[in-house]
Amino acid sequence: MTELLTEKEGNIALELSRRAIIEYLSSNRTIEADDLPSVFYKNRGVFVTLNKRINTIKELRGCIGRPYPVMLLGDAIIISAINAATEDPRFMSVTIKEMDDIEIEVTVLTMPYKLEGRPEELPGKIEIGRHGLIVQKGFNSGLLLPQVAEEHGFNAEEFLTQTCMKAGLAPDAWFDPDTQVCAFEGQIFSQT
Repeated sequence: MTELLTEKEGNIALELSRRAIIEYLSSNRTIEADDLPSVFYKNRGVFVTLNKRINTIKELRGCIGRPYPVMLLGDAIIISAINAATEDPRFMSVTIKEMDDIEIEVTVLTMPYKLEGRPEELPGKIEIGRHGLIVQKGFNSGLLLPQVAEEHGFNAEEFLTQTCMKAGLAPDAWFDPDTQVCAFEGQIFSQT
């Protein structure tokens, strides 16, 4: 069973993300993940999402992470936050002036697991709002966080289709036996 973060630890994750981005944008330095609660020194998957608040509209400004637990959570948060601000290929780098309007969301992931069964059974194994998806075929891979399906009103089939398209695959690639579909859960912390 994956250890959940407390609300206090979630707030520390958000503060760590913001501090990492501001330090990097202002001095080109990467902060250290030190003096943190013990959960930050365990390998976990994590994504950092940046949204720019424009009046009442939230606009995606960057989202990068590590789906698998390949590094310590504290380090993964710092690197993912900096990458989301400066290396998301869909956007220009965030500027230090923008940071007052940037809302940060940190999603700490459980270990992804392969969804087993015939393709037509897969939608029934996906719980919208609880599961995120990774679709992989060959060198193509795409990931959508659990909150994406809820935010866009996707049902399970639409979520599978959108994840395939994010991977650069055909919308119905999840029916292909060579396509691997994995699910994971995410604990979401966001600044309001």
